[in-house]
Amino acid sequence: MQVLVDADACPAAIKEILFRAAKREEMMVTLVANQFLRTPPSPFVRSIQVPSGFDVADARIVEMVEAGDLVITADIPLAAAVIEMGGRALDPRGSWFTPENIKERLSVRDMMDQLRTAGIETGGPAPFSPRDSKAFAGELDRFLARQRKSPR
Repeated sequence: MQVLVDADACPAAIKEILFRAAKREEMMVTLVANQFLRTPPSPFVRSIQVPSGFDVADARIVEMVEAGDLVITADIPLAAAVIEMGGRALDPRGSWFTPENIKERLSVRDMMDQLRTAGIETGGPAPFSPRDSKAFAGELDRFLARQRKSPR
């Protein structure tokens, strides 16, 4: 299992949590972004810089993901593609994208996009908070604990 990170918009606090988990679990964490990313020296952490462009990083993640991999992203269409390929997708706020909830989340996303296109002010997500970091860390730890228990 590898962890792939949609890193362009991933909060720094989440990257730090992932860097520590990579070292502790000795698992590969790959950050994919269209900008240079500073990563700690580690055999378990790498970054891939892709060209600028709409969804270029997402496309690269989809190319790389395999069944059983974990992808960290807030991008709902990317999460849907990951789930379709047998991967798992976790939002940086600690919320799982699942086969059971992904269609609803896509529908809500599309509806909000239509409202914005029509000129209706919809607001945005709340600012990222320490509570979000804690929720993410808890979900990641539970996931990794289940991975350790399952036969490889």
